[in-house]
Order: sequence, then C-alpha cells, then structure tokens
Amino acid sequence: MATRRKKRIVPNPSRFRLTLPDETPSVIARHAFTKKQRLLASIRHNRLLDRYFDLIVTSIHQNLRCNGRGHGQIEVDEIYVAVNNTGRQFVIPVQAKGGSDQINTTQVSQDLALCRAKFPLLTARPVAVQFVRDETGETIVMFELIEREGELLVVDEKHYRLVPAIEIGTDDLDQYGRG
Repeated sequence: MATRRKKRIVPNPSRFRLTLPDETPSVIARHAFTKKQRLLASIRHNRLLDRYFDLIVTSIHQNLRCNGRGHGQIEVDEIYVAVNNTGRQFVIPVQAKGGSDQINTTQVSQDLALCRAKFPLLTARPVAVQFVRDETGETIVMFELIEREGELLVVDEKHYRLVPAIEIGTDDLDQYGRG
C-alpha cells in the first residue's frame, strides 16, 4: 500500500469573496454548540452547495459514522446528493472545520472511500469547508477536491461572506452585476 503524505488544505487569502445575505436562522447562531455545527447549518440554510455546484443538493446524512474497509472508523460531517439537468447523480461528502482546525486530506480521502463504497453508482464530489476570520469578519471557504494518482487536489475554491441583507450595498450589487 502506497504511503500518502498528510497534507493540509489552506485557503488562498487573495481569492474573491462573494457577499451574500445570511439566511441562517439567528437561533442557530445563538444555540449551536460548536463553530462546526454553525458552519454546517450556515451552508445548509444558505444553500451554499447549490450555489457552488450550480445544482440543487439535498442533505441525506449528518454526522455519519461507519467502518470503511482499510480505513477503520470514518466520520463524514454531512452527505448530500444531487442530480443535474441530464440526470447524472452525485454524492457530495462534506468535511467541515470550525475554529482554528485545518482541513486534512486524509479525512477527505476517507469520506471519498466511504462514498465509493456506499454510493457506487453516484459520482463523488468531495467538499471541504471552513470558517476563516479576518478584520472584516468570518468567511466560509469551500474547496472541491478530486483524487488523482492517490493524491487529493483542489479543483475549485470559493469564499462566501454572509451578512444581514441590509449590509449589502450598491457597490456590492454593481460589482456582481444587477442583471
């Protein structure tokens, strides 16, 4: 068995950050036990995976734990499924990190192995997400990953800043285009 290098996935601070109105119910922000729970709820309520993939995705499992052949116990934070406009079906495992935790490719590889075993007919599109904090507030960073020759590579990275709708100004709207 080939040895896999442990690799961290780190956000690129120079990426464009899209500011969106926050649709997360305020009661979740107040009562979520961890930043990771708040992050997953924000992704779900703001339909960020829908935006990211330009698909309609649906959560089917949260905090799924099971044993994976050759991997021991695997814990996937959330699993979504989606169907595109040609009928192709996808499984999207999400690995989330809150606080100062960093994304580790080993965990994402395990998520991918679980999806291949449990959903063999679906195309797996693993995603890693995390909060990043800077002087302007919190940003949700999302990475789509792909496995090539035993190594996980970042396919895409997007940054989302969620704010009350009233805070999205005309400069933001002009920048995004008014349609």
